[in-house]
Amino acid sequence: MLSDSWHNITCVIWLLIFNMSSNPFANATRQLQQAADFLGLDENILEILKQPDRILEVSIPVKMDSGKIKVFRGYRVQHNNARGPYKGGVRYFPKVSLSEVKALASWMTWKCAVVNIPFGGGKGGVVVDSKKLSLVELERLSRGYIKAIYKFVGPEVDIPAPDVYTTPQIMAWMMDEYSKIKGYNVPAVITGKPLEAGGVRGRSFATAQGGIYVLEKMAKKMKLNTSKTTVAVQGFGNAGSFVARILSGLGYQVIAVSDSKGGVMSRKFVKSKVCKVGKAKNLDINKIIEFKKKNKTVCGFPETKTISNEQLLKLDVDILILAALENVITEKNAGQVKAKLIVELANGPVTPEADIKLNKKGILIMPDILANAGGVTVSYFEWIQNRQGYYWEERETMDKLKKIMNQAFDDVWEKKKCHGVNMRLAAYLLAVERVARAVKTRGGI
Repeated sequence: MLSDSWHNITCVIWLLIFNMSSNPFANATRQLQQAADFLGLDENILEILKQPDRILEVSIPVKMDSGKIKVFRGYRVQHNNARGPYKGGVRYFPKVSLSEVKALASWMTWKCAVVNIPFGGGKGGVVVDSKKLSLVELERLSRGYIKAIYKFVGPEVDIPAPDVYTTPQIMAWMMDEYSKIKGYNVPAVITGKPLEAGGVRGRSFATAQGGIYVLEKMAKKMKLNTSKTTVAVQGFGNAGSFVARILSGLGYQVIAVSDSKGGVMSRKFVKSKVCKVGKAKNLDINKIIEFKKKNKTVCGFPETKTISNEQLLKLDVDILILAALENVITEKNAGQVKAKLIVELANGPVTPEADIKLNKKGILIMPDILANAGGVTVSYFEWIQNRQGYYWEERETMDKLKKIMNQAFDDVWEKKKCHGVNMRLAAYLLAVERVARAVKTRGGI
């Protein structure tokens, strides 16, 4: 049995090897290597798992409303399909990079394996500030992306989905464009679509709900009292806003939320040790959601204190939920984190350097490849329903999601207990074992 101390030593060694790089794919590779070292993984299989199967970089010419042509850069990375078709979102973001997309694709491989659904990992991205595009330009870009990659995607090959700054409507355009190219309707090529285009009930809040299921399991392990448990949520997009609303409805004290422009905190919140428990300090999440729809930010919400994203990370709360982007907790600020539990609804929000510090402080981390797997799990349900032409009610979808997420938590917890490691390494041990077995069983190496 190996301890967290062994894990921390291994992390330090690999940080030195990689020169403490903040490169997202280097971070993803470190996490894989740590699990491989622990498992004594066959070197040939490790070499396969370290690199994506395919990398696509495409140019997407779009006719702008001005009449001029602008060419956008797009990516699709397919990491591994030993357990099934590639699966993963497409993000529209000005800072999308190949390294980031490669990392996200590999994390998708492990995520699908942790919840034991028959997909491999893929990811896509377009370098664009979508907020500056008109609706017509956005549609042209989305259709252009599919035109550029259509030969490499499909229901049995690679199934894209929404991600940062992409929406169900964008997924509908992509599905429609692919169907036009094929000459027949192919709803199963894309998930995360609107109901009218073959979407599944519950997909909009699936990532948040999946995170809630495993958070509640962990809260029981930690013996947290729901009504006395304080929560801060960084990232108030789709996943963050839903998780805040659900937790608030369950009785948790959500006292701070933030988006890309900053955050707000309940004025009545002080350090949890001296804070009077009650509804008074809990933010009204439903009103904040409506406020953001009108003002495009949570900042300025009445009767709250404005804080920065960095300040939110340092709040003395019980649970810190990270629902924004990667690399928000780093070696520099990890020492100032006071939460008892971190839940990673975003992909890669804690760097390997920060992991070491947080583990030493005894802070539990619900890793991204478990915590945010609800989205891809319900996408799997959508893919099944599209292929069968038979659609379930929302309750059935949520019941199936809960069963899968609870089983995944139990599987990871068992690894944690068996090997005496933290939750992240336990999740990676489980995922890498499953993918490695698939690679070995299929042979050809």
